[in-house]
Amino acid sequence: MGAGHAHKLYRHGHSPVHALPPHTKLAAVFAFVIVVVSTPREAMWAFALYAVLLAAVAYAARVPAGFLLKRLLIEVPFVAFAVLMPFVAQGERVEVLGMSLSVNGLWGAWNVLAKGTLGVAASALLASTTELRELLLGLQRLKLPPLLVQIASFMIRYGDVIADEMRRMKIARESRGFEARGVRSWGVLAKSAGALFIRSYERGERVHLAMVSRGYTGSMPVIDEVTASRAQWSYALALPSTALVVCLLGWTL
Repeated sequence: MGAGHAHKLYRHGHSPVHALPPHTKLAAVFAFVIVVVSTPREAMWAFALYAVLLAAVAYAARVPAGFLLKRLLIEVPFVAFAVLMPFVAQGERVEVLGMSLSVNGLWGAWNVLAKGTLGVAASALLASTTELRELLLGLQRLKLPPLLVQIASFMIRYGDVIADEMRRMKIARESRGFEARGVRSWGVLAKSAGALFIRSYERGERVHLAMVSRGYTGSMPVIDEVTASRAQWSYALALPSTALVVCLLGWTL
């Protein structure tokens, strides 16, 4: 598998969480998100406990709060959507600070914010403690369709290549006095996007031919076989197991 370089979300460390096999962490995060989504929105205390569980994982992984909070900024579009829900939703209304808000909209906004934030935080912790190459090996170990794993691997490997190509094209435009100002610059930018597509397509063709000439038949060789002991599975599944207990209490209380 390719993509051995470290990504920006990854934080190098030697914590017990870093040492866990990647497929155990993937399974744990997936199960945790399922439990969080299944929790009734009225059980606000349950979401607070989920946040405490994630904070405990971050502490065990030695991931600083600031590092994690910066990664949560990706949630901003969903926050904007949630803020609008109380104003546009139908149903019973309630006065809050002189504004007429929908009760269903308030519950919906809370539901999106709470569950979305916890899901993004769990994913950010996974990315902070697992390198991209290990994530791909973990997906392969969990029997994800090999074609999807290969596509993800190529996207990660050549994403930086395309970004570097875009940077060179930008420098070339600026060296010729181009400045992106107003509608008149759209034509140049559109031509640049078309040239980038053609270059990327041609590079992909050359890479595919090179792989076929070296014996590629549709599947990538597995270099490292990732395994996990029963103790490692138990350690990884402690998070979703505890969350499941909280979820069941949320439905019964």
